[in-house]
Amino acid sequence: MTPEQKPDKDKAEKLSEWKEELPVIPLRNMVVFPQMIVPLFIGRSKSIKALEDTMEKEKMVVFVTQKSEEIEEPTAKDISSIGTLSEIVQLLSLPDGTTKILVEGISRVKIEKITQDAPYFRAKINRIEEPEGMTIEAETLVRNVIKNFEKYVKLNKRIPPETLMSIINVDQPGRLADLIASYLTLKVDEKQAILESVSAEKRLKKLLEILDKEVEILEVEKKLQGKVRKQIEKVQKEYYLKEKLRAIQEELGEETEGEDEDQPELGEYKKKLETAKLPPEVKEICVKELDRLKKMPSMVAEATVIRTYLDWLLELPWKKKTKSKFDINEVRKILNEDHYGLEKVKERIVEYFAVLQLTGKIGSTILCLVGPPGVGKTSIASSIARAMGRKFIRVSLGGVRDEAEIRGHRRTYVGAMPGRVIQSIHKVGVGNPVFLLDEIDKLGADFRGDPASALLEVLDPEQNKEFSDHYLEVPFDLSDVFFITTANQQDPIPRPLRDRMEIIEMSGYTEQEKLEISKGYLINKELEKHGLKKDQVEFLDESIQFMIREYTREAGVRSLERSIATVLRKIATEIVSGDKKEKVKVNKALTEKYLGAPKYHFGLAEETDVIGVATGLAWTEVGGDTIPVEVTTMKGRGTLTITGQLGDVMQESAKAAMSYVRSKADELGLDEGFYRKYDIHIHVPEGATPKDGPSAGITIATALTSALSGIPIRRDVAMTGEITLRGKVLPIGGIKEKFLAAHRAGIRNIIYPFENKKDLEEIRKELPSDLKFYPVKEMDEVLKVALVKMPAASKSKEKKTEEKETPQRKSPPSIEGQMFT
Repeated sequence: MTPEQKPDKDKAEKLSEWKEELPVIPLRNMVVFPQMIVPLFIGRSKSIKALEDTMEKEKMVVFVTQKSEEIEEPTAKDISSIGTLSEIVQLLSLPDGTTKILVEGISRVKIEKITQDAPYFRAKINRIEEPEGMTIEAETLVRNVIKNFEKYVKLNKRIPPETLMSIINVDQPGRLADLIASYLTLKVDEKQAILESVSAEKRLKKLLEILDKEVEILEVEKKLQGKVRKQIEKVQKEYYLKEKLRAIQEELGEETEGEDEDQPELGEYKKKLETAKLPPEVKEICVKELDRLKKMPSMVAEATVIRTYLDWLLELPWKKKTKSKFDINEVRKILNEDHYGLEKVKERIVEYFAVLQLTGKIGSTILCLVGPPGVGKTSIASSIARAMGRKFIRVSLGGVRDEAEIRGHRRTYVGAMPGRVIQSIHKVGVGNPVFLLDEIDKLGADFRGDPASALLEVLDPEQNKEFSDHYLEVPFDLSDVFFITTANQQDPIPRPLRDRMEIIEMSGYTEQEKLEISKGYLINKELEKHGLKKDQVEFLDESIQFMIREYTREAGVRSLERSIATVLRKIATEIVSGDKKEKVKVNKALTEKYLGAPKYHFGLAEETDVIGVATGLAWTEVGGDTIPVEVTTMKGRGTLTITGQLGDVMQESAKAAMSYVRSKADELGLDEGFYRKYDIHIHVPEGATPKDGPSAGITIATALTSALSGIPIRRDVAMTGEITLRGKVLPIGGIKEKFLAAHRAGIRNIIYPFENKKDLEEIRKELPSDLKFYPVKEMDEVLKVALVKMPAASKSKEKKTEEKETPQRKSPPSIEGQMFT
């Protein structure tokens, strides 16, 4: 509600009757000026209490403005010292708990002292008398203020023109300043500054400065609005005239000369269409879309969609290809330059290129490199691209859940774009790059579709000749693209997708291979990255081996590379600081100084032959590992306890091993009723790490036999294999990683399933020569190798009865007599 002016009748008589101590009500974002009638809404309980008390007495209150409107409960320090003495004209309580009042400002007052804080503020005040009379300076200021206020009213349509007439008739300069200030849209601090100005001249000067600034702002706004309006009118006029001209042309059956001059972009598209080497069906679609674009106004939203679509069609490399090389000698050379080891992988890639060299066409098989992180899958793909002389593009599929990420969105959707395949082809600029689809085993699927199914059309050589992206809606030939995929594991890859790819296993590097990779590749790379030279730093073999064994546990070399970088950073810091001036030879002691205490323990083989503790071999995502299996017996009622956070498959293996031992109790020289007299506890250490898989079957059976018979297990033997209830040993996977883990742990004798013998022959050259292998078919063969001696078989039933009356064999060892690692 706009403040209104009210004539002051008998104000002098009223002022003499008012008390000098009155209630004070703080206002957040409002300033009350003298001689103005203003509506206010009061919501604070303290302020409402002050209103109730003053209505019963003098009906006078002092309104002051808070210094900061964010303060919810202001103190005496948070309110201004100058306020307005006001009379409560009307009071109305609203249903929501607030109070609406109509107040009339009387005069400026100064708060001398706050005499009361609760339940509301009361203060001693001094009235500030309004100076009377009109000086020459004040009269000049009044004229300028009224002149600027007239401009402000004309530019600001929110103030009615009749307000200007009421202001011109005010003859007191101070009152004029207050009245104009109440009409302006000003900040609270600006209004408070005017209120605190006692002199009418000061008030008018501040008001004149504010009016000058506000008028200037309004004039700029008006100028901008005029430009925008003219532009809109121009566009509408052009649109109208073009539509009218088009209608006339249609009636006459004529074409307009120079239409490309009216729409320059149409001429550009025509030139691109003439120079671009497009397939006939694509060129036909471009012509149709260009005709549609001619017939619609450039400001229409659909015109933007057509332009973007034309850009994609015209810029895609439909027939642009890189000249490829299929020289297997070049491929072999580059693979050997970039990678050490991985002989089987290199051999398979060279075979692939031999076929390419004979046929001259990309084969029907898609290569899929499967292996743990850090073994060089991505860099192998990059080396293939370099050997072929083709451009290389990589797309990560990890976490992709939307089918449209592969096939694209239809143009009917806002912000539609082609899928990642077409986007990558567009980005690389040729139609035959080496295309790496990384982390294909991490594809997801939800309500937005199955991206793995969409990839079938991309990777299948029978389908990708006419790959159809939803956005393009025309087939794009992907048959010349060399697709390579990578994955950490085979199992998560969908079966139909796996069927279209040839899996190449990249199991990891041996310790010797890691040593050679460090000396030939990693150290030189990190020296260059850290600004160091070979004559400044030298890594001894013992330091690299120390890092491999006790600071990394991985199939690849990423952690090893980071460890080398850490050492070089420390050395670089010492060189820059001046602490190192001679060549640094990094040995084992310096490595431990720079890297801190070792993270892992190398050499996990037991120091002595132990009863009930067998060493198993396991496969993990970062390579192989050794896992001790512990079994102990205690007097009890035959309870079987399995701990170590084992998965369902591993728990089933433990139960199968237990059943086998029970069925062979006679042959193993065990008491047939041992499972009723003793509690058996099977535990696999490192319980915080989940473990699963069937290959621990023979390990658990061996540990059970040892614990029940009291015969120790050889400390230099490790084993892996699945067990059946009849004692058959079944084949397992990941044998290379497991054998390397045994060698790394200082174990040289390995028991493995006989059916895995063919796998051993394939990788025998890659394994250390000091390992001894024992292929087994039955559990009896395992025990002969693993145990220090074979258990004596039980005698006849009569003899067993005599043995019960006079025990001759030791009872199964209890937990009190065992020592475990």
